[in-house]
Amino acid sequence: MGGTTILEAVKKRLPEAEYRYIADSENCPYGEKSNSLLYEIVRGQVEVLRDWGADVIVIACNTATVRCIDKLRRDYPELKFVGTEPAVKLALKTGARKVLVLATPNTVKSERMKMLAEKNHGDNQKVDLLACPGLARIIEDNYRADDKPIIWKLHELLTVDESYEAVVLGCTHYSLVKDLIQKFYPKAELIDGADGVARRVEELVIKM
Repeated sequence: MGGTTILEAVKKRLPEAEYRYIADSENCPYGEKSNSLLYEIVRGQVEVLRDWGADVIVIACNTATVRCIDKLRRDYPELKFVGTEPAVKLALKTGARKVLVLATPNTVKSERMKMLAEKNHGDNQKVDLLACPGLARIIEDNYRADDKPIIWKLHELLTVDESYEAVVLGCTHYSLVKDLIQKFYPKAELIDGADGVARRVEELVIKM
């Protein structure tokens, strides 16, 4: 379900394009899989999309992007990839002094995530990372059916904190429950990367 947030953002910018979407519920969630297993899963999907004739392939998952996209670009140089990564730069550009990134455990542990958190903040800015194990799975299983399990999981993982000025939703699943997450960070702007992904896809398509 998470990738649908990216799909909708891209479709708003390119409504006349033709789309193919792989909803990989069988292997969800990605955030707790090993690097080697995740790459094999994502590579298989890339080959399906390639065989369908895709001009641009969007990796509509933060975890798959930070852990797989560099290798995909090396292994498939003939394809154009657009990744989805936690919008830390965008959050810092708002001027927020205290930023929280919510993400899956392996996204939080990734070198790409550490680089985003450490190299983009100003002198008076701080970026905190919070791993949310199991949250993507709960959202996948209950979104549009029953909010109660999602709410229970959020209470297990999060505490109300009014000190954060921006909260980055570092998993596309989290964007589906923005309204529920907002209650824990009432003074923060919630930020995801969907529009940035859509702009990048539009740029590539215009150049074709």
